[in-house]
Amino acid sequence: MKTILIVEDEDAISRVLAAYIRKAGYDCRICRDGKQAAASFDADPPSLVVLDVLLPGMNGWEVLQHIRRKSACPVIMLTARGEVGDRIMGLNEGADDYMSKPFEPDEVVARIHAVLRRPTHSIVGSDQVTFGSFRIDFKSRSVFLNGANLSITPRDLSLLMFLAEHPNQIFSREQLIEKVWGIDYEGSDRAVDLAIKRLRKLLLHWPPEEGELRTLRGTGYQLYAAKTN
Repeated sequence: MKTILIVEDEDAISRVLAAYIRKAGYDCRICRDGKQAAASFDADPPSLVVLDVLLPGMNGWEVLQHIRRKSACPVIMLTARGEVGDRIMGLNEGADDYMSKPFEPDEVVARIHAVLRRPTHSIVGSDQVTFGSFRIDFKSRSVFLNGANLSITPRDLSLLMFLAEHPNQIFSREQLIEKVWGIDYEGSDRAVDLAIKRLRKLLLHWPPEEGELRTLRGTGYQLYAAKTN
């Protein structure tokens, strides 16, 4: 059974969320401050984290950074702040989704379902692909650069894997959302830009003579592969 970690300091909200999540068939545990959440995550990593921003001890951004330093576990940010800047910050820091209070608990459950079922891609002919010093193992969903295993969030990894399956092909934002996020995705297409930005940062030391993630203005994105093994 998949476990959902709720990090929320308001008791009424956390109890209602837990009831809905358990009714949906997940195991669930609750932490009421950031430090407790970080310790709980380290001791027993969950399948997904529902994370409030305004927390005592460590705030939600700090907890998210703690998680991302060691794991690609999906994280849904949950906060009273609804400004566009906060949503962009959450996605840019590696959150997989973002919801503003007030919310309907069944919508949170729907978002959990959507994040956990984001598609993986079948590989035709090979379980891995290598572009010089950059390698993707599709079977284990692992990415390596210069022999080092890179930590990538599930959504960003799915995007990278899709582009690697189709090297040198160009895809629009809309096509990538449909193919990677799924047709039920209701967020902004800005999420694609942010994911590409994070992936470029991770692949900063990938030699350009081997390949690169390219933006084609007005057209879309491609994984340009100059060298394939």
